[in-house]
Amino acid sequence: MRPKRRPPAEAKGSSDDLRINERIRIPRVLLIDHEGKQHGVIATEDAMKIAQEAGLDLVEVSPTARPPVCRVMNYGQYKYQLKKKAKSHKSHQAKLKEVRLHPATGEHDVEVRLRQSKGFLEHGDKVLVGVVFKGREIAHRERGEKLCKRFIEELAPIGKVEKPISMEGKRMSVLIAPMTKDEIRANQKKAQEAPAKPPTAQVAPSSSPAPKPLTPAAPAAAKPAPAAPAAAGTDGNKPQS
Repeated sequence: MRPKRRPPAEAKGSSDDLRINERIRIPRVLLIDHEGKQHGVIATEDAMKIAQEAGLDLVEVSPTARPPVCRVMNYGQYKYQLKKKAKSHKSHQAKLKEVRLHPATGEHDVEVRLRQSKGFLEHGDKVLVGVVFKGREIAHRERGEKLCKRFIEELAPIGKVEKPISMEGKRMSVLIAPMTKDEIRANQKKAQEAPAKPPTAQVAPSSSPAPKPLTPAAPAAAKPAPAAPAAAGTDGNKPQS
């Protein structure tokens, strides 16, 4: 009884894999080398020698053609590029990530939540910032609103408000969505073109008392009018006869 024949090596791999090097068993192929030069239809053994001399692989890129088309290339790099291209074509489905806070959340924890939110937005996910009030904390809604506004301001370069600040029961929330690359570039351009505001000079208050208002000076006494010149003969000397 004759033993069963082993299946060919290419049958073990996935159907998406291309045949390379010794797995190409057809006698003649249409060869294109690594520089893009077409060698026409040549023997598969000669094509293998050309690939080996270049230190690359002989890859059957079009097996359905007659004769099949083979290229001389780096097969590992070729597969990586194909995988990267397929991954880029897959659209990312945005997920909703929730960040929970309290009105009395410490500064360190707030900064940690901000970093987490930034990472979520950069990954393309939406961020729901929620501030939960417990007991008497409901009397300090302004603290929750202050936290929500801080998240809006610090995430503004990469995120936009999709749902404004709202209050539902004992929970305040704001929904921030990631910006597209075009929106981020537009914001950066707008920030660069905005003129810088000159710093306003602040005058330190003086400790010395304010000067008293000047009182108007009293009018000077009127000077006496100069005496009129004496008439002739009135100086006490009698005129000579």
